[in-house]
Amino acid sequence: MHRNYLSLAAVAVLLSACSTKDNNPPADTAAMAPAPAAAPAAPAVTDPQIAAIVVAANDADIAGGKMARSKGAHADVKAFGKMMSTDHGSVNKAAVALVTKLNVTPEENDVSRMYADNGKATRDSLSKMKGAAFDKAYMDSEVTYHVGLLDAIDKTLIPSAQNAELKALLEQTRPTVAAHLKAAQDIQAKLNK
Repeated sequence: MHRNYLSLAAVAVLLSACSTKDNNPPADTAAMAPAPAAAPAAPAVTDPQIAAIVVAANDADIAGGKMARSKGAHADVKAFGKMMSTDHGSVNKAAVALVTKLNVTPEENDVSRMYADNGKATRDSLSKMKGAAFDKAYMDSEVTYHVGLLDAIDKTLIPSAQNAELKALLEQTRPTVAAHLKAAQDIQAKLNK
């Protein structure tokens, strides 16, 4: 998979004061991260492909959030996991309602498949951890993922969206993704102290 697809994949999570000392996950958790922090410009995608990406990305973060709620040791990690499950679940519902209204059939693509595969790989890796190690790896992954997602939203998803309502949904979701990133960075900094 080309690295430029990874940035685009991060966007899908959408429809899912940082600590400068450790914004990049350590080598052992970097492989778990669903998307890099920045990548070259991604190829344009169609509205049906965006719909599939959004659902796959949200599904991945919903499942990860559920895992954090049950395996997290730190109260903030558990609360963040709950927020991921709730917020990304709401975005998925809105996205599904919109594509149904527009009679758009989501088109599976390399990026949507990558989101599903990376989400599973991340959960498989996290399932072997517990306590503080789990909390740190999960939050490192979430920071990296949301940085990449914002990049993809700004550089690929919003510019590629042809339908005005789909574009508006992406634009309305962006501040929530930015808030998720800020919350993840704050918890990451707290765990790194």
